[in-house]
Amino acid sequence: MTVSNRPAVESVVDFKKGGGLVPAIAQDIRTGKVLMMAYMNPEALETTLREGRACYWSRSRQELWRKGDTSGDIQLVREVLVDCDEDTILLLVEQQGRGACHTRKWSCFFRRMTSEGALQEIED
Repeated sequence: MTVSNRPAVESVVDFKKGGGLVPAIAQDIRTGKVLMMAYMNPEALETTLREGRACYWSRSRQELWRKGDTSGDIQLVREVLVDCDEDTILLLVEQQGRGACHTRKWSCFFRRMTSEGALQEIED
């Protein structure tokens, strides 16, 4: 058994509301720009805290994934914040590489919805 001075993440984050997952928002610590949103389970959060690098849960592959393992675009976690309901995580990260998005954009949020409902690409 591993002994830790840290409480179990399940005691400080409510994973039950989301069926074992919570949203995790990555925000650039330097610019404040929201980079992406993914999901974490307890193991992903523990791995993130232990390694200091963003680790998420892939719902499509049903496995952990460390941001940047294949792309090289890693996220160094500088601070982990939990919202007032304890069911959403905000990671303040140093984004390294070409960006957070798999499309090679800096942020996954690079499209604006117009009042007509169309998507319009915006600059990073």
